[in-house]
Amino acid sequence: MKTPFGNAAAGQRSRISARNASVPVTRMKRKAGHKKHRSQPTYQPQRNIVGCRIRHGWKNGDEPLTQWKGTILDQVPVNPSLYLIKYDEFDCVYGLELHRDERVSSLEVFPNRVASSRISDTHLTEIMIGKAVEHIFETEEGSKNEWKGMVLAQAPVMKTWFYITYEKDPVLYMYQLLDDYKDGDLHILPDSNDSPPAEREPGEIIDSLIGKQVEYAKDDGSKRTGMVIHQVEAKPSVYFIKFDDDFHIYVYDLVKTS
Repeated sequence: MKTPFGNAAAGQRSRISARNASVPVTRMKRKAGHKKHRSQPTYQPQRNIVGCRIRHGWKNGDEPLTQWKGTILDQVPVNPSLYLIKYDEFDCVYGLELHRDERVSSLEVFPNRVASSRISDTHLTEIMIGKAVEHIFETEEGSKNEWKGMVLAQAPVMKTWFYITYEKDPVLYMYQLLDDYKDGDLHILPDSNDSPPAEREPGEIIDSLIGKQVEYAKDDGSKRTGMVIHQVEAKPSVYFIKFDDDFHIYVYDLVKTS
């Protein structure tokens, strides 16, 4: 499977379930990333493009210019210049500062927003979100690979798609999981023996790490920094992290890792 922007390490069908993502932050595996470039020192407000289709060029260093099409899923409130994007034919969710990143060229935003599709099975959707699952993929050779992970949420904009992450790859992916379930390629696993989360009163505010900076040491002794950009509603201890040197979105249980 191809991966945008020439990075072969992610976007493939090898996947950490957030439930099991208790790897210490200092030991998180590093994916091949790219240095971020900023063309302007401060964020300038842009029109709302969430839900729009986009097309742009991408050129990193001496690599050839390539063209990419996708859908804007979200604009990150704690960093409004950062957008979450689902590119056509790719499974990862990517985070890019579209109006700042100098590697992005000739950005086109198409005026019509993506039409919202209705979920075919709302009951199954409610059951699935927040659950550990086993997801089956077929290789090019025809063999079956099973990947344990967790369904995190229904994706924004593209409502028939779901956010999911995997034990072997703690990156944010999205698939049409209802179809996979009905085809027998997704199995909901029994609940673990972990203690259930404490019930909260309506309107009760819980501590959140959204907007906090995170840092960890890589194997070579250098440090990697990033920001917590989202808290998973179905699993409040689980967060999305966007690292400065990478356009992938990572998923970790920061309560377990702290």
